[in-house]
Amino acid sequence: MASSQRRSRNRPTPTQARAARRARQRSRSRLKRIAAFTAVGLIAGFFILSLIITPGLSLDLLGDDTPDGPGEKITSQGRNHVAPGEEHPGYSTTPATSGWHYNLPIAPVDWGIYDEPVADEYLLHNLEHGGIGIHYNCPDGCDELLGDLERIANRSLAGNLKVVLSPNPDMPTRIALTAWTFLDAFEEYDEDRIIEFIETHESSPNAPENQAR
Repeated sequence: MASSQRRSRNRPTPTQARAARRARQRSRSRLKRIAAFTAVGLIAGFFILSLIITPGLSLDLLGDDTPDGPGEKITSQGRNHVAPGEEHPGYSTTPATSGWHYNLPIAPVDWGIYDEPVADEYLLHNLEHGGIGIHYNCPDGCDELLGDLERIANRSLAGNLKVVLSPNPDMPTRIALTAWTFLDAFEEYDEDRIIEFIETHESSPNAPENQAR
């Protein structure tokens, strides 16, 4: 009987039992938080250490996908807006890849295929938005080339890519591709070359407003 009474007196009350459970739960929560903070700190430490040990690794880890080709990188002439008819300095290339251009609402032009030349002052706003200019110069006609370029342009437009195909009688080569500050000019049709340029430069970070339509 005495032994039974001693066990009863040593048994915690319901209130004490609940308090003990809460204390254990708080302790486990603290341990989980400490473990989580420790894991985050270790990951961050390894990341920083990897950048210090391997400097070139930082661009890959941070996802820097700013292209430096294909095509020739052209020094930017800025992105100043001008009004129609307003005089401005000449462009450094034909077709132009940056510089003075018209603003909304008259530019950019709609993405698509044009039978008539599109002035640089319009098209540069398209390039500023991450678009691609596909240009051709065929004074004696070039039905086959135009058909090939139209197929590429139509596929690109169907894929929601920002492309403008138009003739340019002033450029010195038969074919030219433009993106913001990039130019690739050549004489003979090369489908792979054109597709690579479009896929690389369309909406690329080189364009100041590459997410705009």
